[in-house]
Amino acid sequence: MGKYADERVLVVPRPLFDELGSFQGFSSDVERYLPSFLNPENNSFLLRDHAEDDPGHKQIIPYAIFHHNGRILHYVRGSKSGEQRLAAKGSVGIGGHINSEDAEQASIEKDTYLTGVEREINEELILDGNYRQRLVGLINDDSNEVGQVHLGVVHVFDLESDHVLPNENPITELEFFDREQLAARRKHLETWSQICFDHLDVILKD
Repeated sequence: MGKYADERVLVVPRPLFDELGSFQGFSSDVERYLPSFLNPENNSFLLRDHAEDDPGHKQIIPYAIFHHNGRILHYVRGSKSGEQRLAAKGSVGIGGHINSEDAEQASIEKDTYLTGVEREINEELILDGNYRQRLVGLINDDSNEVGQVHLGVVHVFDLESDHVLPNENPITELEFFDREQLAARRKHLETWSQICFDHLDVILKD
């Protein structure tokens, strides 16, 4: 049995990304990429054990940023983080893989991707109060082995309340920070969070 048992995760072929126009860093052109990536004709579910070492595919990862009155939710990935290559790193993104079980739970009102987004958020955080969710861009970072096999889809959750609690052990030191506080921690952030921090003006633009 592999590290991730029989978990199957949503992937798209790397050549499709290149065909649409691969990039390094952040892109706000959601419509250029996401409809093609989420088209069932273009994606599939691969065993995560294989996908994690296969740069021929990109795993689609929702990456949610939580915003309240100019402050961003920050946490540190604990030692029990599902992605050990990111353990002990600071992060401003909550999310994870879309898996085959999300496809089984999907409905007409909520497709596989949105079902996975909701599941990941509910697994990792407890939110108190209403929010507005926005899809703002994508992240790609081919500079390291984690980024080479993942592609982030950035969501912003504008929260009415800053009362947020962790719902999993790997979510530690959960706290809202303003930009100055985040800037002081930038070098300790995982690379996707660094990219998001560097593009906060675009990401938070309403």
